[in-house]
Amino acid sequence: MTEGPVDDLPAERLRLDFPALAAGAPLVYLDNAATTQKPESVIEAVASYYRAGAANAHRGAHRLGASASAAYEAARAEVQRLIGAEHPDEIVLTSGCTAAINLVAHAFGDERVGAGDDVIVTTLEHHANLLPWQRLCQRRGARLRVLPASPEGELRLDVLESWLTPRTRLVAVTHVANTTGGVSSLGEIVALAARVGARVLVDGAQAIARLAVDVRAIGCDFYAFSGHKLYAPAGIGVLYGRRELLASLGPFITGGGMVDVVTPEASTYAAAPSRFEAGSPNVEGAIGLTRAIEYLRAAGIERVARHDEALTRYARERLRAVPGVQLIGEPRRSLGVVSFVMAGVHAHDLSTIVDDAGVAVRAGHHCAQLAMQHFGVSATVRASFGLYNTRADIDALCAALDRAREIFGP
Repeated sequence: MTEGPVDDLPAERLRLDFPALAAGAPLVYLDNAATTQKPESVIEAVASYYRAGAANAHRGAHRLGASASAAYEAARAEVQRLIGAEHPDEIVLTSGCTAAINLVAHAFGDERVGAGDDVIVTTLEHHANLLPWQRLCQRRGARLRVLPASPEGELRLDVLESWLTPRTRLVAVTHVANTTGGVSSLGEIVALAARVGARVLVDGAQAIARLAVDVRAIGCDFYAFSGHKLYAPAGIGVLYGRRELLASLGPFITGGGMVDVVTPEASTYAAAPSRFEAGSPNVEGAIGLTRAIEYLRAAGIERVARHDEALTRYARERLRAVPGVQLIGEPRRSLGVVSFVMAGVHAHDLSTIVDDAGVAVRAGHHCAQLAMQHFGVSATVRASFGLYNTRADIDALCAALDRAREIFGP
């Protein structure tokens, strides 16, 4: 095999930390782009919160309430450290990446985007980083521009440079594409946008568990991700926003916990991030997020990144050798995601046969129909990796694909 990054992550040992991967029949789990399995430390932390007594954060003065508030704010501090944010109040805890992006589309978009303005997205975006901007442009009379990619799946930054004008209000871009694993050139994108004063939002859902993320080094204005793709529970996510930007925006969702003074005539709102965290906080999700970040930090995010890159390279080489398999997208650098089709076999049928062999993959358009259209397919099979995956898992996938060829013929 081709020489690649040094892989020094003890994936087989780490696998033992994940009960779902040890329960019952052996499971080869290759659907990590959809969600990750959870380590015992995360499961136990959430269970302990319930056993010790649940309480609402930022609401009660009793002991349980104080404990919940401290745990919730500890999660904010852990996220700040994870992504290199300068201030804790730049971290908004949300219900997920989708909620974070919608928050920006309304709180920022409805105030800063108007008729004649441009919002730029890319053809590789998950629907969560496409549809909110499409709806915003429809509401505000702005123009949505979709940045094309090369046949290999590289974003056309030459086109981006030609499109950027003083009327460009925001560029929304994925950090790691959920269809190809391609890593976007964020430094170049941010630099180009800055020339015309455009803001940049990054969808980091596929990157946060695979790369060391430093929002200050990236230079983006917003960065969003979900906890459940970071070995944390579902229902918790993060929006990073520059301090001065968040302070200048009005709320998106209103309700308890985000107000200052309420009168019949008008209300004033709490400072960020509370202004954007209406309603009862997801304390258990925040606790799980803290433990997941601690787990990832202990494993070593740089080691995880090397492991991911080495495993992706190996998967691409093995899949190229399977007769009838065509890889979708060949970006220069890809992490954790490989999509492919097999001649004569629909993606859904292929994933079913693979599942019968104990290998979990994803089939469909992966909530990225523009990317499917770009690559000229309606659906693909997607294998995506986590820190507990090994080369043996990829070998098992390829063996299952050989079985599919036997069933469907040459």
